[in-house]
Amino acid sequence: MNPLLQIPTTTDSTLVVTEKTLSVIELITSGGIGGNLVMGALGLLSLFAIYILIERFSVIKKASKEDENFLKSIRNFVEAKDIQAAKTLCRNADSPISRMIEKGVNRIDKPMTDISAAIENQGKLEVFKMENNLANLATISGAAPMIGFLGTVIGMIVAFHEMASAGGNIDVEMLSKGIYMAMTTTVAGLIVGIIAFIAYNYLVSKVDKVVFMLEAKTTEFLDVLHHNE
Repeated sequence: MNPLLQIPTTTDSTLVVTEKTLSVIELITSGGIGGNLVMGALGLLSLFAIYILIERFSVIKKASKEDENFLKSIRNFVEAKDIQAAKTLCRNADSPISRMIEKGVNRIDKPMTDISAAIENQGKLEVFKMENNLANLATISGAAPMIGFLGTVIGMIVAFHEMASAGGNIDVEMLSKGIYMAMTTTVAGLIVGIIAFIAYNYLVSKVDKVVFMLEAKTTEFLDVLHHNE
């Protein structure tokens, strides 16, 4: 056999490819100082949003509890002209509807317009208490994505700065810090914003249901007063 036609043989070799994966902590902290500041701000906003959700949910849930015996007892006291007992029951109940009814009971000798106005004013105060901090939750839902986009802009600036500093020797690994910052902050900002937006709308719907319940109960109370005039 012609030596020139011989195919050289090689020893078998195994190519081992190691795949590097990033943990969540490494992914969050891989954006440098600017990325860490943005992620820290988003972390604080997410904790604040979760706190508002839990705290407001417990307050609204407490306000939404209905006691069917409460209005029945008020009706009986009003019909019996036992105003002091009605006031005592309202104070002991300690709920939005009881505080509204108490305002009406305190003015039971006044014209119906005065009673209705007093109940309405107290109702506005109760709704304000339930909606406390909901505006902050709405602010978080809008601010978090913008903060995330700010991190994206910072990350792209870092990436282009590295490219300009490297001249013609552009290394992908060198650009990874800016790219990580750009991607992770965007995702984090959107996640926080989406959670806050859903939580805000959920709580607003719960408040609307409580307001409807309060209006129904106060209307029933005014009907009782009207029939006992």
